[in-house]
Amino acid sequence: MKCFALLLALALAAGQQVQFVDRAVQAGVREVVYCGDNKLKKYIIETLGTGIALIDYNNDEYPDLFVVTASRLEGFPKGSEPSNRMYRNNRDGTFTDVTREVGLQHSGWGQGVCAGDFDNDGHQDFYVTYWGHDVLYHSTGRGSFEDVTEAAGLSRPETRWGTGCAFVDYNLDGKLDLMVADYVQFDQKNTPTPDGPGACKWKGQNVMCGPRGLKGGINRLFRNDSKPGRIRFTDVSRESGIAAPGERYSLSVTTLDYDHDGWPDIYVAVDSQASILYHNNRNGTFTDAGVESGAAYSEDGREQAGMGTAAADYDGDGMLDLVKTNFIDDTPNLYRNNGDGTFTDTTTVSGLAIYSNFLGWGAAFLDYDNDSWPDIFMVNGHVYPEAKDAHFHQRRILYRNMGGRRFRDVSTETGSAVTEERSSRGLAVGDFDRDGDEDLFITNMNDRPSILVNEGAGRGHFISIRLVGRTANRDGIGARISVIIGGRTLVNEVRSGSTFMSQSDLRIHFGLGDATKIDRIEVEWPGGDRQTTTGVAADQFLTLTQRTGITAAQPAKFRP
Repeated sequence: MKCFALLLALALAAGQQVQFVDRAVQAGVREVVYCGDNKLKKYIIETLGTGIALIDYNNDEYPDLFVVTASRLEGFPKGSEPSNRMYRNNRDGTFTDVTREVGLQHSGWGQGVCAGDFDNDGHQDFYVTYWGHDVLYHSTGRGSFEDVTEAAGLSRPETRWGTGCAFVDYNLDGKLDLMVADYVQFDQKNTPTPDGPGACKWKGQNVMCGPRGLKGGINRLFRNDSKPGRIRFTDVSRESGIAAPGERYSLSVTTLDYDHDGWPDIYVAVDSQASILYHNNRNGTFTDAGVESGAAYSEDGREQAGMGTAAADYDGDGMLDLVKTNFIDDTPNLYRNNGDGTFTDTTTVSGLAIYSNFLGWGAAFLDYDNDSWPDIFMVNGHVYPEAKDAHFHQRRILYRNMGGRRFRDVSTETGSAVTEERSSRGLAVGDFDRDGDEDLFITNMNDRPSILVNEGAGRGHFISIRLVGRTANRDGIGARISVIIGGRTLVNEVRSGSTFMSQSDLRIHFGLGDATKIDRIEVEWPGGDRQTTTGVAADQFLTLTQRTGITAAQPAKFRP
């Protein structure tokens, strides 16, 4: 009788679906994220929204939450300007706003964020992009941050429109460099508005102008030339070839070693133009291989309005693939890595071409049900709240990976928090409550953020890995991790930035399905070191240190 009851309970658990529940309000994250007017967008600057980041600023192994906000063109009364927000993870499913005490009160037209320990002191630093002047924040190591933008040589007199960014050790010297995408050289005074002469049109209705018809930005690369006691970055955009594509409407930045040669490459989603795949030439320079690789255009060779990007090995062949969201009246892209330096657009055959009525922004791979196959989550929202034939608020989409070949939309099966309609933009992924499954963090236009807590039922096992570099950069950014279970190898890389102007947790999460033990974990560190760890039990949070091995192992806080 007891055996029958146990089998029944297991069968019921296996049949239950993972549910996502928005717990932002209960978690204490209630501040509105501003970005322009909510009823009429006069200028393109009001449309992009902002990013969001998971950053463990106090090194307690629980990721904290940083939310970027923009502003309104008419401004705010003095003293009431909105600020970016840092929320400390209380380790009980809630957050506390610590913005003031950690020194991060900063107003302006914020856009994106990326994180990385650029001075290898064991504390995560981060970079915030702006329409205006970007800011580099250095951790003091005492639970606070200092603005070191000017000291680092990153200040510029001109106004720039920075969007996506990523820390990446492009020259493998053990120090994190900085890649920044620029969107538009925005000139408010000389840009037409919907209610003025020369107004632009969308489906017959007057709307804001851009990006077509406006001057594009120039992407930037800053080499980390810091030394002990001296923070310094040098602009190498032109000599490295990053600026070579010229004026582009660049948005998201995703790093990946797509040809698995040990050197990090950079993929940039570009709005209304061909996207860019910067191939690392291993000599300090890059070449745009987007067109020849097959990752620049749509399946039928069209330029698209690329927004968000993410990388993962979705089909289990050991090579990193790409997903990209696009503008409405188009589909996203899923680029399968062929393993020979090229990609094939598998959007249609994979099942991702079923919708063209969504305007996509943040995109992420995550294994939401821990079945060992990376799934895809996308957030959506229009840019024209005033348009008659458009839904400014749109639902999110969760695609379940059906064994590496096709994806199925399971949004309606995974909770009202997924299908709730918002005008969403930024997206970050991480297990903030350390219960063994991945949660979702989303920014919404002129609204509070969403925190979609994964309330898994009957889910599989997992392993979560944090890397600590010694000769490689301290965060292990760019390292390739392979987890071998049975006859399968699961692969991912540690990366800064990605999704849409956002930063996910630097821990790498692998769903393991039914596997309770890992045969081995292999790490390929930036610079060439290789490290193997064997006989690891599932359902743990591991810290792997270069040339040492496991230096910390903790079980999940909550498991059903």
